[in-house]
Amino acid sequence: MLAVIKANAYGHGAVQAARTLRAADAFGVARLGEALELRRAGIKRDIILMEGVFSDQELEYALAHELDLVVHEPTQLEMLARAARGSRIARRPVVWIKLDTGMGRLGFNPAELSAVYARLREISLIGELRVMTHFACADEPESEMTTLQNARFGAAMRQLAADCALAQQPAPLVALANSAGILRWPETHADWVRAGIALYGSSPFAMRSAQALGLRPVMTLETQVIALRDIAAGDSVGYGATWRAARNSRIAVLAAGYADGVPRQLPSGAPVLLEGQRVPLVGRVSMDMITVDVTDVSKAGIGSTAVLWGEGLPADEVATAAGTIAYELFCRVTRRVPLEYFDL
Repeated sequence: MLAVIKANAYGHGAVQAARTLRAADAFGVARLGEALELRRAGIKRDIILMEGVFSDQELEYALAHELDLVVHEPTQLEMLARAARGSRIARRPVVWIKLDTGMGRLGFNPAELSAVYARLREISLIGELRVMTHFACADEPESEMTTLQNARFGAAMRQLAADCALAQQPAPLVALANSAGILRWPETHADWVRAGIALYGSSPFAMRSAQALGLRPVMTLETQVIALRDIAAGDSVGYGATWRAARNSRIAVLAAGYADGVPRQLPSGAPVLLEGQRVPLVGRVSMDMITVDVTDVSKAGIGSTAVLWGEGLPADEVATAAGTIAYELFCRVTRRVPLEYFDL
């Protein structure tokens, strides 16, 4: 299991996530700075730079801090070859060769795999070699793309396995499945899997809820009521006067806005959980505040807790209302929001 804790563990706190995910075999991050933060915090588990390194200096840091690497284009091969000349390191890194089987971003053409593998075998500082790819449409269960990508990857690996057999070498371990692959495509599980969004209790599928998948939210974003206003039918609330009360209403002002990570595009009617009841957002999200209609919530008062997403209100639902995905909700929570951790 490669636990993906890039982007500050999808907004959940990378160091705390690494300390909590003790059963993971390795951690995946996107960039060198993310890996160094973990090392400075005393995290000793294997860490994989999933985009690799982009300069000789970055490679020097990666080797010094015993990080594993993904390689996906020729200049990274040359960096490794240069570093091998006279390099003395305590631990030889695991290097993952990334194939582009249809994602169209990073990776070698599958037809290049044998040549890239042979080239890396010549570089003395490298330890174990492994191979990976990334699915474009695993979150779309009806799409044929995952089957096609799996077939392309399998064909490349069969050729490499034959080459390895001739050289009397074992074929490398492989990784294909992301969260959606883990949950929907068991034929892609292979040697390693990479869990990302599922670790944080959110569904990778648009049409299947986290609850249906047996996932629980890790993050609950809460705030409090800081003011209550009674308004008359026809009165407006918020910038632009985009919402007007259809009846005499009670409006609660909550201390949360887009400066905290609440999407500005969240529309009127989007759900908020207050005193255990769902209430609608009314008016525009502003920098520091949002407003909700609590006319039918008798217990609403100053200091009442409101859940913006999390336990009791799925982030996926809120994200859909905002026209985005839960990944973005989690990642955009800003640094002024205090994080409190609890063992359940």
